[in-house]
Amino acid sequence: MLWIIFMLLLFISSMEMLTQNRWKKQASAGLLENCTGCVLCSEDNGCITCHHRLFLLIWRDGIRQYGMCVHTCPPGYFGVRGLEVNRCTKCRSPSCESCFSRDFCMKCKEKFYLHKGQCFRQCPPSTAAQPGTRECQETCEPGPWSEWSACTHEGQTCGCKWGLETRVREVAGAAKEEGAVCPALLETRRCRMRKHCPGGE
Repeated sequence: MLWIIFMLLLFISSMEMLTQNRWKKQASAGLLENCTGCVLCSEDNGCITCHHRLFLLIWRDGIRQYGMCVHTCPPGYFGVRGLEVNRCTKCRSPSCESCFSRDFCMKCKEKFYLHKGQCFRQCPPSTAAQPGTRECQETCEPGPWSEWSACTHEGQTCGCKWGLETRVREVAGAAKEEGAVCPALLETRRCRMRKHCPGGE
């Protein structure tokens, strides 16, 4: 009688172990789909720790948090390498598409313009929008025009019917920012010269 009970318990124990092993295999197979590149992975939350060269990307869906290991961080995030884990950190500005650090944007989303690491719907004063790059470029404010120069042709002020005269203006301030968009700083116009030079024929 004891022998039959012992065999029955052994059979039940074997069935439980078989069921547990089958469940573990199914769970690990499911985890492998969502845990590529993971060192540690949770069935509910995905990756917890990534391999050394990968970045851990964490995002929320309602109250749940998910983790994924990625080679490069997606738009709106930047990679931060750490001693224990490399993380994808979200850019602070929602209008930023890619950033160098949390507060310094390098590229803005469509309909926004980039200026000194920030995104604007319209370029700030003293800047002009560049449609090709969607950046705000500094503009310079030139001073007043000088008087028109003498009318000359090939360095001579007489002896020809028509010549050119020029005027210039300088940019206000000691030095304008490199790459600033400036209006014309030199103008020329056609002028009538004295046809005969003094003392000439």
